[in-house]
Amino acid sequence: MTMSNHNDYDASQIQVLEGLEAVKRRPGMYIGSTDVRGLHHLVKELVDNAIDEAMGGYCNHIEINIHKDNSLTVTDNGRGIPVDEHPKLHKSALEVALTVLHAGGKFGGSGYKVSGGLHGVGLSVVNALSTWLTVEVRRDNKIYRQEYRLGDPLAPVAVIGAYEGDESGTQVTFLANDEIFDEVNYNFDTMVNRMRELAFLNRGVRITVTDERPEEPVQKSFCYEGGIISFVKHINRNKDVLPPEPIYIEARREDPEKQESASLEVAMQYNDDYNENVFTFANNIGTVEGGSHLVGFRTALTRVVNDYAKKYKYIKETDEGLKGEDIREGLTAIVSVKLVEPQFEGQTKTKLGNAYIRTMVDGAVANGLSTYLEEHPQDAKAIVEKCVTAARARDAARRARELTRRKTALDTTALPGKLADCSEKDPAKCEIFLVEGDSAGGSAKQGRNPAFQAILPLRGKILNVEKARLDRILSSDAIKSMITAFGAGIDSDFDESKLRYHKIVCMTDADVDGAHIRILMLTFFFRHMRPLLEKGYVYAAQPPLYKISRGKNIWYAYSDEELNNILNEIGRDPKPMINRYKGLGEMNADQLWETTMDPENRILWQVQLEDAMRADEIFTTLMGDKVEPRREFIEQNSKLVTDLDV
Repeated sequence: MTMSNHNDYDASQIQVLEGLEAVKRRPGMYIGSTDVRGLHHLVKELVDNAIDEAMGGYCNHIEINIHKDNSLTVTDNGRGIPVDEHPKLHKSALEVALTVLHAGGKFGGSGYKVSGGLHGVGLSVVNALSTWLTVEVRRDNKIYRQEYRLGDPLAPVAVIGAYEGDESGTQVTFLANDEIFDEVNYNFDTMVNRMRELAFLNRGVRITVTDERPEEPVQKSFCYEGGIISFVKHINRNKDVLPPEPIYIEARREDPEKQESASLEVAMQYNDDYNENVFTFANNIGTVEGGSHLVGFRTALTRVVNDYAKKYKYIKETDEGLKGEDIREGLTAIVSVKLVEPQFEGQTKTKLGNAYIRTMVDGAVANGLSTYLEEHPQDAKAIVEKCVTAARARDAARRARELTRRKTALDTTALPGKLADCSEKDPAKCEIFLVEGDSAGGSAKQGRNPAFQAILPLRGKILNVEKARLDRILSSDAIKSMITAFGAGIDSDFDESKLRYHKIVCMTDADVDGAHIRILMLTFFFRHMRPLLEKGYVYAAQPPLYKISRGKNIWYAYSDEELNNILNEIGRDPKPMINRYKGLGEMNADQLWETTMDPENRILWQVQLEDAMRADEIFTTLMGDKVEPRREFIEQNSKLVTDLDV
């Protein structure tokens, strides 16, 4: 081994990336990734700019058009990006916004009081990562235009026409660079869900999404005068609710001396579920890790409900009181704050840090909720009784949960009896296969690699946790086995560091029953072990549907299409023998290993959680008590079914 001379490391080795080169070299630093999520992030950046105009009161309509070639246009009727000469850079402010990182109207000037975009990277990043981009600005009765290729302007900003009236605004059209992104194909549903959310959060702003790619273009338009009240109603639309109308609280804070200015909106309503759904936003940005506004909300909620329960003797004065999790069981709430100079943890903006927001939210929610409970005694009684019932169930669940907790490493009896564990102790290298029944479990145990693969057979169908409280859930043998085997606990006790396997594989039959069992597993993971999905630990195995043999040659097909391709390739004369597998139990150990468990050959689908709110809606619709939403879903989607297993 030779070592290079340390003197080679000198000033010439320090690279300075000028202009937008830094974005092109390291796009993930600016948009998170170059997969489909990063692609959608480009749209988010442009729409956030338009929403900032809306929050300032200058814009009430935003349009997104996905064109046939997967280029995309975002149009707003705001003030239009300034086009006059920048005093320092001596070029149009429009060109500066498109070519200079950290150039924007959100750094302390008077252009924006409240905004979601803070870093001044939105427009320039979209430009840097596009094959081409065209921007048109309608401002001061003139229409300005500029075109870009690979981030560079083709010519200075030019006036191309005029308009009359107050039709100002900005229009950006771009084609994402397919040499940077894994794919340049927008998901219409993903786009629609995000735009619906933004319309809820910005009362009175209309957002229209049009997909021009199908033969018949599809358009969805959203505008909600009810704002976040409509948002809560939308989330709870398939559930029985309490009270009939969401509780709504709003507040403002102005402190010029401390430069603290903020507004708050809270809408909350209970439902007949057992899950907590509290979604928080800061300047329209979903703060999935919470922050000071969530802490303030939870603190006030717990204190007010306990005070009311003790005052009216629902619980004894000397009692410990209701826990926060009891009070939040079955609660749907939206907490939205809009503030000047928000402090987020990192560019990802997932946790709000402004300390004064906690005090503001706590005070406003405490006052608003106390008043509501006193003025609506019947609703208050029903809410408190629901919380007391939740507390009793939690106590029962606590006792059941103790049985599921893994004991010390020395206590080998802690692991479930059916589990065939692996010898590897590093969780990052370990996998556990969840299989239905002892038959498939037997083949899997024989076929696996015992060094790093564990097998846990589950008998019968897993309990549908969507329809059950925790104490009943924990009485299910299958669920207790999974909790104990994984070792990480559930709900608030979940500890990722104790997870014993970093690949949890649902290995079910390739039929309707198998799919149902897999969904029951995923429902349990989503409701009680959500970090497993958020961190990408859960996978679905894909066993083959067909075995094709001719003489000593064997092929496996995982779909009807693949079967046809194989038959076309090997020829249909003489006719090969084709076996359709009804389940994993029909395979011997060698076949199961070769097709479904061998890391070299298998197909594993990683289960990812992209949108928690949308996932909650789907699980409620498909796995909940109410039949009507499920029937409606089936009627709407039945025409999309191409391969029906009957």
